[in-house]
Amino acid sequence: MTDRQYVAVVGTNSLADALRKQLSPVNGVEVLDLQEAKTRSIPLHIVIETSNLELAEKKAGLQSLEKYIAGDTLILSSVLGATATQAASWLSHPSRLVGFAAFANLEQTELIELCAALQTDAGYAKQAEAFFTAIGKETEWVEDEVGLVFPRILSMIVNEAAFALMEKISSAEEIDTAMRKGTNYPMGPLAWADELGLDDIYAVLSGLHRDMGEDRYRPAPLLRKLVHAGWLGKKTGRGFYVYANQDAKESIV
Repeated sequence: MTDRQYVAVVGTNSLADALRKQLSPVNGVEVLDLQEAKTRSIPLHIVIETSNLELAEKKAGLQSLEKYIAGDTLILSSVLGATATQAASWLSHPSRLVGFAAFANLEQTELIELCAALQTDAGYAKQAEAFFTAIGKETEWVEDEVGLVFPRILSMIVNEAAFALMEKISSAEEIDTAMRKGTNYPMGPLAWADELGLDDIYAVLSGLHRDMGEDRYRPAPLLRKLVHAGWLGKKTGRGFYVYANQDAKESIV
């Protein structure tokens, strides 16, 4: 980037934390919060909105942030739990919203999936792609559906593993070992879900189930219970496994 980009990351979840960490050392990017930008009278170029789980919260957050930014500021909105088109419909200026899908493991992520809402102007789409390219990420444009591609497919695999665990077909360790060795996945699906955050996995499945109305997207009751309990995986110390420290773990079932 040759010109300084002022960027605000909105959210208190793991994805927001990961984005701030990823963007802070990037040359030409200054990460601010909305209030700081307003106080310093700094015009933001990009706002990244990260809420996923509760639609009402996402809608209120998007509408609130418009009070802090100019009408032409690009909004990048996480589409793990809602489509970009739905998110854009809540804005006064819907043409400036572009959807993206990423889990919180951004340091290990080479590719960011992007989608245009039906309302998105082509100029904002180009700006979104240029931004992610400039911070070292590959981009791929896909159709605007909840979860896009990788998060959707991985969440479905995790959900099936959660059903298998709940139905006592096998233990968590055995399920993960079978999938890791049988498919050459880098991690088993249950441990992988714990690494990424069960709340984001649940958001994708809930959004797909709500939008598609098909039972195959119904979140496993065990997954739902873990999220409701606040047991979101490694970041909270327990999910499908209990973590005594960053390395050691034992399954909950």
